[in-house]
Amino acid sequence: MRISTIKLNGLEVGSIVTSNGVVPISSINKRFNENWETDTFGIIKSGQLEEINSWYCHGGKEQLEALKEDVIYFPEIKFAPLYRYPRKIFGIGLNYVEHAADLSEKAPNTEPASFFKPDTTIIGHGDTIKIPIQSEKTTAEAELGIIFSKECENVEKEDWLNVIAGFTTIMDMTAEDILRKNPRYLTRAKSFQTFFSFGPQLVTPDEIEDVLKLKVSTVLNGKVQGQNFVKNMTFPPDYLVSFHSKVMRMFPGDIISTGTPRAVQINHGDVAECWIDGFQSLINPVIDKKL
Repeated sequence: MRISTIKLNGLEVGSIVTSNGVVPISSINKRFNENWETDTFGIIKSGQLEEINSWYCHGGKEQLEALKEDVIYFPEIKFAPLYRYPRKIFGIGLNYVEHAADLSEKAPNTEPASFFKPDTTIIGHGDTIKIPIQSEKTTAEAELGIIFSKECENVEKEDWLNVIAGFTTIMDMTAEDILRKNPRYLTRAKSFQTFFSFGPQLVTPDEIEDVLKLKVSTVLNGKVQGQNFVKNMTFPPDYLVSFHSKVMRMFPGDIISTGTPRAVQINHGDVAECWIDGFQSLINPVIDKKL
């Protein structure tokens, strides 16, 4: 199952993706006499995602595909971020050796190089990345995102999928010139407004045959700038989930952005994209606030 958050009648509402478009959860509730939360974050926090996915996999998909009413078709959709207020956003630095080479740094090989991003950085598909006044070199990085489904801690690697709501596409931005001045400036370099785009789909784990075979690509103006397979991460998704859950308690909706195959400098007028096999692309135009 795939869930998107769309803008509808002044609200940001959860919806299930079909082959033709999306059907809002509120419409599903009315048509099929359900009582599910109607926003994506609420669905995750309430623990209803598993129930909704079970309904979808046991006849719900066919019922949605047969609908003539209630469907919002793809050309009409205005996407929002999947949600806006996760308790935690973890970024993972230099998780592909090739990306470390971009920065002339040695990739961590004993423990993940993780950092936090604030929720004030969040934007969604189609929203504008804004290069800040303080930066002359800002980069964009395509990444696979992992979304937690439940409160958990001390998760073992073999159990990681039991605490995962699903996966998404992410664009993570960095004021690289600020970071290069001093690595201790990492939090500031990562925390400007619009520096974290995610969505437009949450893809449940059952939709993915093997997460390690997914290819992640950083794309600028339609051209692939760097790509790699998840299997080539120094610290793969199961390790990241287990490692961070042993540092602190994780909560529904918490996000791990797993690292990029390559960062690319973005400039005014560019369009940055995250491509992941089998996912809808995440696309963001760029403006420079200095212009």
